[in-house]
Amino acid sequence: MLRILSAVLFAIIIVFAGVVAYAADLQKGLDAADAKDYATALRELEPLAEQGDALAQTRLGYIYAYGAHDLRDEVEAVKWFRLAAEQGDANAQYQLGFMYHHFDRDYFEAMKWYRLAAKNGDFEAQNILGNMYRNGRGVLKDDVEAVKWYRLAADPPLYSNAMYNLGFMYANGRGVQKDMVLAHMWSNIASAKGQEVAAKNRDIYENLMTSEQIAEATHRAKACMGSLWYGNCD
Repeated sequence: MLRILSAVLFAIIIVFAGVVAYAADLQKGLDAADAKDYATALRELEPLAEQGDALAQTRLGYIYAYGAHDLRDEVEAVKWFRLAAEQGDANAQYQLGFMYHHFDRDYFEAMKWYRLAAKNGDFEAQNILGNMYRNGRGVLKDDVEAVKWYRLAADPPLYSNAMYNLGFMYANGRGVQKDMVLAHMWSNIASAKGQEVAAKNRDIYENLMTSEQIAEATHRAKACMGSLWYGNCD
C-alpha cells in the first residue's frame, strides 16, 4: 500500500513539475516577444504552439504579422491566428478578421471572424462589425444592426471609438431617431476618453442645439460616466 501511495505521489510531483515548466516556458516566450527579442520568443513559443497552446499561437501570429520586417509573413500569421481562433480565442478571431479585412480585402471572410470575436466579447470586433454594417462591407448595409454593435462595444466604458460612432449615428438619424442631445452626449463622453474627432463633432453639434439641450446633454454625459457600464445611457 505504501509503495502504491509513493508511486501516486511521485506521479503527481512529475505532472506538477511539468505544468510549472510549461508555464515558465510560455511566460519566457511572451516576455521575449514583448521585449522584441523575437529569436527567443520563437524558440520558446513555437513548440508550445505546435502542442496547441492558443496563447502561444496568437502571439506567434502577432510576431509574423507585426514583428520585425524580416520576420513578417502573412501566410504564417494567418496560419497561427487561425489555429488559435478555431479554439475560440477572441483576440485571434479579431486578428484573423483584421488580416482578411485589410490584407486580402476579403470582407466576407473578415465578417465571419469579426462576428465570432464580437460574440465572444471583443469590443474592437463589435465596433468594426458596426462599421461593416454601416458601410455595407461584406454584408448588406444595415444601420440598425450597426447601432446594435456600436452600443455593445460602448457598453464597457473603455472604447471611445464606439462612443464616437454612436454620436455620429444619432446626429445623422442613422439606425436611430435623430437626437442631437444623445449625439452630443456620446461625442462628449468619447472626447473625455481621448477621441479627438469626437470633440470636434461635439462642438459642431452645439451650433445646432439650444442652450437647454446642451445642458441636458452635458448632464446625461456626467451621469453616464458615473456608471459602471454605459449600455443604458441612451
